Formats: sequence, C-alpha cells, structure tokens
Amino acid sequence: MEKLKYNRVLLKISGQALLGDLDYGIDPKVTNNISSQIKEVVELGVEVAVVIGGGNFWRGVSASANGMDRTTADYIGMLATIMNALGLQNALERIGIITRVQTAISMQEIAEPFIRRKAVRHLEKKRVVIFAGGTGNPYFTTDTAAALRALEIEAEIIFKATKVDGVYDKDPVKFKDARKFVKLTFLDVLKKNLRVLDSTATSLCMENNLPIVVFDITKPGNIKGVIMGKKIGTLVTKE
Repeated sequence: MEKLKYNRVLLKISGQALLGDLDYGIDPKVTNNISSQIKEVVELGVEVAVVIGGGNFWRGVSASANGMDRTTADYIGMLATIMNALGLQNALERIGIITRVQTAISMQEIAEPFIRRKAVRHLEKKRVVIFAGGTGNPYFTTDTAAALRALEIEAEIIFKATKVDGVYDKDPVKFKDARKFVKLTFLDVLKKNLRVLDSTATSLCMENNLPIVVFDITKPGNIKGVIMGKKIGTLVTKE
C-alpha cells in the first residue's frame, strides 16, 4: 500500500486552465486529463474536493472595467463556474467516479446547495465534491472560495492547478531568466505580490495555517505525485 502524505485535499482549478488549446469554453482533453488524475488518487483512498473558476467563459473584473455593474458581472461569473463544474462532473462520471456538485447559488434542478456537513459526508463516502458558484457573493474570487471551502471541510492542503510548474519571480513564458521558487512563506507571497492566490485567500490560509502547493496540472501523474509527497511545484506554508 502506497503511503499518502495527504488524505483530504481541495483542488483549485481556474477556468483558464480548462481552455486547453481553445480560445473559449471547455477543452475535453483537459477535463479528461484532470479527471484521470483525480480518479488515480480517489482509488488510493484520498478524499478530493474541487473549486472551479469561470474565466474560460467570463471574467467579472474585465466586464466591470468595461462599464458593467460589478455585482452583475460577478454573478455572471458565478454562473460560468457552474457550467464548468457540470462539465467536470460529466468527465468524472464517465470514468466511474461518483460526484456531487454543490453551489453557493441555489440551483436545485442541477446541483445541491452548499451544506458543509453534507459535503463532508460525501467526501467520507469517497465522492468527489465540486464546489461552484464561488462564495455566492460578488467581489470575492474563486481563490477566496477555495480557501474558505478548504477550511470548512478541514482539507489538509490546497492544490492550486496551473499551466506552469510552480511559482516564479516573473512570467516564465515571457522571461527566460525567470526563477522558480521551491518553497515560499505566505508573507513572501504577499510582500512580493506573487499572486499564488489573491491576497484575501492568501491571508485566510496564512491565518489558519493551511498550506498551498502550486503545480502543473497538464502533466499526467502530478496530482498523485504531490499526494505521495514528491517535491513537485512550489509549496507555500506559514514558516
């Protein structure tokens, strides 16, 4: 039996990560890859929750900057996260993983409302719980939703899934001399404005000593690797 470093985790997936090679929407190749990786760890007995963004369909901040009312723009963004959650749910259930989508916005025909105790019970039964709708409030990002839900379900760590293999001092796509950090403190992230998560989410994790690991979701086997304690990506901790 392989030894697990973590038994209950929250996976934060941005909407942008679901784009893959597309300009808009959900790339089935990406959801299939993520689903396969989640199945791999669920079969090891790991309890997995997911918070998903909506940036592949809609970005509330951008819409607000272009004149739309910010509250309205953010609510549209919340609906986008629900579309992504249903897409990921479909990909997971096609490979035999039982899931539940819980939303912060009531939408009873397609998802459960978020109820903490119910979410924890689903996890104990080894169902993957996908949290959608952000926090249900405008002005809060899905990063903050990820930190909040992780604390509510008593996850041991947040897995921040990205398209790059960790946190760098500058954009590694634009700058060849970008330096990767293996480990950071929350204060480092805030002082250097590294945008691992937004500042509200980072502060929430720091205050509650909830670590974050940032890694490349596009590489098959990375979720399992982190679960097993391999040094993949960048670890952010209090100390």
